[in-house]
Amino acid sequence: MLENIVLKKVATYSDEGTNILDLKKINFIYGSNGSGKTTVSNFISNPTDSKFTHCSLQWKNGQYLETIVYNKEFKEKNFNSSNSIKGVFTLGQATDEEIKIIEEKKEELKQIKEQEVIFKTSLDRKVGTDKDEGEIQVLENKFQESCWTDLYKKYESTFNEAFDGVKRKQNFKEKILYEYENNGASLLKLDDLKDKAQTIFGEIPQKLDVISLFDNEMLNTIEVNKIWSMKIIGKFDVDIANLIQRLNINDWVAQGKEYIQDNNICPFCQQETITSDFRTQLENYFDTTFIESIESIKLYKQQYDLLLGNIANQLNQIETTHKNIKNTKLDIEKFSIYLKTLMSQLNSNKEILNNKIKEPSRVLELISTKEQFDNIKALITTANENINKHNQIVENYQAEKTFLISSIWKFLIHSFDVEIKEYIKNHNNLEKGIESLTKQYKEKQEAWKKLNNEIKELDKNITSVQPTIAEINKLLKFYGFLNFEIVPSDRNINQYQIKREDGSLAQETLSEGEITFITFLYYYQLAKGAISENEVSSDRILVIDDPISSLDSNVLFVVSTLIKRIIDDIRENRGNIKQLIILTHNVYFHKEVSFINGRDTGVRKDTHFWILRKKNKVSTFFPYPKNPIKTSYQLLWQELKDKEKSSAVTLQNTMRRIIENYFKILGNYSDDNLIEKFDDYEEQVICRSLISWINDGSHSVSDDLYVEDQDESMEKYLGVFKNIFKYTNHEGHYNMMMNLEEKENNNAI
Repeated sequence: MLENIVLKKVATYSDEGTNILDLKKINFIYGSNGSGKTTVSNFISNPTDSKFTHCSLQWKNGQYLETIVYNKEFKEKNFNSSNSIKGVFTLGQATDEEIKIIEEKKEELKQIKEQEVIFKTSLDRKVGTDKDEGEIQVLENKFQESCWTDLYKKYESTFNEAFDGVKRKQNFKEKILYEYENNGASLLKLDDLKDKAQTIFGEIPQKLDVISLFDNEMLNTIEVNKIWSMKIIGKFDVDIANLIQRLNINDWVAQGKEYIQDNNICPFCQQETITSDFRTQLENYFDTTFIESIESIKLYKQQYDLLLGNIANQLNQIETTHKNIKNTKLDIEKFSIYLKTLMSQLNSNKEILNNKIKEPSRVLELISTKEQFDNIKALITTANENINKHNQIVENYQAEKTFLISSIWKFLIHSFDVEIKEYIKNHNNLEKGIESLTKQYKEKQEAWKKLNNEIKELDKNITSVQPTIAEINKLLKFYGFLNFEIVPSDRNINQYQIKREDGSLAQETLSEGEITFITFLYYYQLAKGAISENEVSSDRILVIDDPISSLDSNVLFVVSTLIKRIIDDIRENRGNIKQLIILTHNVYFHKEVSFINGRDTGVRKDTHFWILRKKNKVSTFFPYPKNPIKTSYQLLWQELKDKEKSSAVTLQNTMRRIIENYFKILGNYSDDNLIEKFDDYEEQVICRSLISWINDGSHSVSDDLYVEDQDESMEKYLGVFKNIFKYTNHEGHYNMMMNLEEKENNNAI
């Protein structure tokens, strides 16, 4: 069945559109001529027409049913000048047993369809529809969001280059699942991956030079030499030795000795006190052993200075170079600290060495720089190891980059292992369920198709156009159409012709009323049968748009009676007509066809009503659970009560018709009689103005220059309209028709 209809951007329907929601088995739509009813029937008849691009039909469970539409287009299509009408197949001379078999198979077909719908609903719940996401889509979206938030966003800045090509949620999720199934790389620690990423990602890395190590062994050997703790003094068995040592002037004398010239003059007092004996004693005191020791100290000092200078230059060069290398592998901060400490110690040792040369007799100790050298060497060794790794990467850059990216994905899927396993498990379960439901759904589709073909074959064997001919002719004669009848075409198989009593073809000479009536009878038979003999039993819905134009009251009753038969069958689930939509502008026909057994049945779950109104050239549907139309006179008052939904032209016509019906036809009031009821002259002018405006508004031709009355003017005339009833002592009738008495009673309560 049809559930909803959306009409938008076509004819008198606005860009925002209007909806016919919650369609039932039986649906009545009332609207005046030009309100947009035919657009509805044309859309249902031909929804693929390009002019209905923005309109839509919603079918229950997405199941389309054959739609047979009666409207002006139907009449023109089936009754033209060809004098031949397509035959309608119905169940002909079928036995009760044959009909029973067909009905049983149709019931079985119905059950298969219900099961098919159940499977389709379950399948839609899992796979989703155009409107709603299915369980599998919800699962995929949730997992996709987790991958994006917990992996991509977390490591985006660190491993950005590894994510090239998958920087969209869907692609990233699919990559995670692919890597989970196919990645065989070794699992590395996050810190190792970060180090490699710094080298490989970004700019193409350049080869780095290995840092040369220095030899500090000789320098450290000099530092631990025992000579620095030795007292270097002259011989004890020389006469002057006692004095020198007692005065502790050994270093002073040794230095002064160097200033003695070849003459006898003392370098200090400038007197001739230097004798040959004194010279001999000095030479003996500072013998070969003393001189050799002094020379050793000087030599060590010279070597130490040379080694210190070379090493200092080398270390300073390393520091300067690696401070300028962007991705240096040397811990330059520690290196600089160690180097600063080392140079301080070396310079201190230089000072100590100088002091030892000046004062050989002093016991001194050099600072050991071995620990600082070892610290620096350790930094260089670690740096060289990293440089070698870096250079290996540079030598095989593309392979290393590929390996790194693979290792990064391995790390990602390992860190997300629990979530991935849970997702795959749930996804597989859903896929198995979907596969099972799909199989069952297709089996039901095939079973339905097979059984439906069987029913069509059975229909074909026992269907005929002759019952339709007999039924139409019977109805024509019964209702007084005696001067023509339906006969089989003598030219075309399974087609009709309309002939008069004298045998002449009558189709071109039929009156409009006759054509309308016979057209509806043809439609009525078509609704129960089909143009094709194998479609007689197919389910369908009927749309009937104004079937009683140009018909007299007797035929109106006949048409409404036939339609009520259809309504009864639909409500009792008899036959293959599943839904009915009736559109009309005729209030009398609406009253006849919507009332069952001469009374209003109130609210029914299987019936829905609408009024289609056009205001400011825009059509809108207004739903009613109960029949909103009682009589034509009540309808006029309903239009007045719903004045916000109607245009000024509609209200003009409505008020005129109420006054005509109540005062002129029933009460025999003239315009002057009504005007005279107003005592005040000014009120008489207003009343006359109202009646003139009513007559003008309802009988004059509205053109494109018509400007709608403003709300203030409209309210003034509505007030005068009310006073007509008040001054003629008919205010009670006004209150009753406007439901004012009921409102006053409710307020009193």
